[in-house]
Amino acid sequence: MQNKVVVVVGATGGIGSALAPKLAENGAKLVLVARDIHKLEEFVNNLEDDYDAKAIAIPTDITKYEQVEGMVQKAIAEFGQIDVLVNTAGAGILKQFNRIEPQDLDLMLDLNLKGNFYTSQIVANAMKERKVGHICNVIGILGKHSMAMASAYCASKFGAVGFSKCMADELRRFGIKMTLFYFGGIDSPFWDDVSLKVDRSKMLTTETAANAIMFALSADPQAVPMELNIQPESHLFF
Repeated sequence: MQNKVVVVVGATGGIGSALAPKLAENGAKLVLVARDIHKLEEFVNNLEDDYDAKAIAIPTDITKYEQVEGMVQKAIAEFGQIDVLVNTAGAGILKQFNRIEPQDLDLMLDLNLKGNFYTSQIVANAMKERKVGHICNVIGILGKHSMAMASAYCASKFGAVGFSKCMADELRRFGIKMTLFYFGGIDSPFWDDVSLKVDRSKMLTTETAANAIMFALSADPQAVPMELNIQPESHLFF
């Protein structure tokens, strides 16, 4: 990862905040993206102090296409290129299907589907010019398997899988890799606002997720880790 420019979307969330220090430790130049500028700037300062990292904070609402465009332009203006995109941002609403309000569905589709699409699309366009790059979309296991109470969430995540696989087919001739991560339950702030009762002590850690992403990014140049599926032993989908 030495001197590679990595954009981490959702940098102040669970997986993003566990991943960024590992990237910094391995010499990556970081573009950290989230909505809260204060959390971002504090995170960048800590990375600079602890790892002598080269990192910038770009507050962005990824549901807004123009803001994503601006973020990518700023990243390239600062570092000259983007080598890796890691999409970790997301939110969850778990309710019975008949209790899903229009605003619930809008939130799931705007953030988990459209926001993921915008970042992937705009960064991929920048990568195409250099004919190299790696896009990592953290989908979650409910992008592969359905679950009761997760109709809106699954709709957004199944959609993210669909566009990612189509995009991977189109980007292959430009030397751009696409990896999808189907993590099971991760003990992260994702669950702070979810009303469903869960035992977070039995979930995967953000460290496990971050290590899996680092594994994919460190694969041999000719290797394409297309999908990684890691789930907690206590709750497996087959």
